[in-house]
Amino acid sequence: MSLVPGARPSGRWVHTWVSSPQPTNPADMPPAPFTQDSLVLADATLRQTVHTSVGGDRLRLWFSNAFGRAALPITAVSVALPAHGQAGVSAVEPGSVRRVTFHSRSTVVVPVGAQVVSDPLDFPVAPDANLTVTVFLADGQASDLITSHPGSRTTSHLLAGDHVEAVDLPGASTTDHWYFLSGVEVWSERSAAAVVVLGDSLSDGRGSTTNGNDRWPDRLLARLRSRPTTADVAVLNQGTGGNRVLTDGVGPSALARLDRDVLAQSGVAWLVLFEGINDICTADATPVAQKQVVDDLCAAYEQIVVRAHAHGIGVYGATLAPLGGNEAYDDLDGCREATRQTVNEWIRTSGTFDAVLDFDAAVRDPQEPRRLLAACDEGDHLHLNPAGYQALADAVPADLFERRPQGR
Repeated sequence: MSLVPGARPSGRWVHTWVSSPQPTNPADMPPAPFTQDSLVLADATLRQTVHTSVGGDRLRLWFSNAFGRAALPITAVSVALPAHGQAGVSAVEPGSVRRVTFHSRSTVVVPVGAQVVSDPLDFPVAPDANLTVTVFLADGQASDLITSHPGSRTTSHLLAGDHVEAVDLPGASTTDHWYFLSGVEVWSERSAAAVVVLGDSLSDGRGSTTNGNDRWPDRLLARLRSRPTTADVAVLNQGTGGNRVLTDGVGPSALARLDRDVLAQSGVAWLVLFEGINDICTADATPVAQKQVVDDLCAAYEQIVVRAHAHGIGVYGATLAPLGGNEAYDDLDGCREATRQTVNEWIRTSGTFDAVLDFDAAVRDPQEPRRLLAACDEGDHLHLNPAGYQALADAVPADLFERRPQGR
C-alpha cells in the first residue's frame, strides 16, 4: 500500500480472527518429541487452521510471545487454503501456498513479552472461511513456558523438519491447541468493523464441536453475515477458559488484558462483555464474600465501559448464564446463585452498558430458572452444547451492529 503525500487511505486494517494469548500449562504443551527440557518445537513445522470472519484482498499475521521466557525465533511462515476448505486438516490446496515475510525477510525474532506483525501479503481472504498458517522453527524456543491458546477447539499438526510449503504433512502429530499465532488482519476497502467478545470458557467454546466452529461467536457471525446491513462486521472471540474479571487465574484477568485483547485490535467498534461467573464461583460461598464480589464486579464492569468508551467503542453487557447443579460451583445454600441474580439485575438495570444481551433468559429453564435448559446443557450444568451456543447467538439483536459508535 503506497500513498500520495497528504492522501488518506481508502480503507483500513481490520482483524478478521484473533486468539487471546495465554500461558501454557504443562498438559497443554506440544506433544513429545516436540517438548524437551527448556526447548520447544526445535526443527519443527506447526500447521494451524483459523476461521475468518470478514474478507479482504490482503492480510497480515500477528504472532505473540507474551508468556515465553525466551525470545521466539520464527524461521519461516506460509499461508494457504486448507484442503476442501476444512478446519483442522493437515493438507492444503495445491498451488495456494504463499510465503509470509517480516520487513521483507522470511525470519523474525519475537522478543520476550512482545508481538510482531508480518508484512502485508496480497492473498485474497474469503469471509467466514478457513485459512491455514504454517510455521517452521529451526531452533525452537528455549523456554519451558510458551504462549498458546489451549482452547482452540481446532486441530493443529506438528512434524519434524521444514515443511512450510508442503501440500500435506503425512505422519504429523496432532494437538487441539494454537501456539504463537494471535491474530489475522485483512485490508478492507469497505466499511468493515469488528465486535470483540471478552469472555471465559462459555465464549471460548467449551462444549462446542472440535473443528466445527460452532461457538456462540461463530454462530453470531453467521447471523450477521446473513444481513446486508451487518455482513461486514467481524466477530473476534477473545474468550479464555477459566478467565476472571477481577483477578488473574488461567491467564490475565479481563481487567488486565483489556488493552491487549480489545483496545489494541484493529477496527473495533463494539465490545460484548460476558464474564464474571468464575469470579463469583471461586469466591467463598458466604454472604460476606459474595457481597464483596458483587461490589467489585459491578465496579470492574464500569471500569471496562469507561476505558472502552474512551476509544469510541460501544459496550454491550451480557447477563450470566445459570450454574445450578454444577458440582464445583453450585453451593447448597444458594449464595452464589443469589450473587448471580444480583449481578444480572445490575447489568440489566444500571444503565452502565450501551445495550444488554440477556443470555440468562436465553438458556435458563423456565420451570427452574437457576438451571440451564436440558437441551442447551453440555452435561456439567454450566457449559453449553452447540444448541445452547446457537441460543446465545440468537439472543443478540443483530441491529445493534448496524450503526457504528461515534468516533469509529
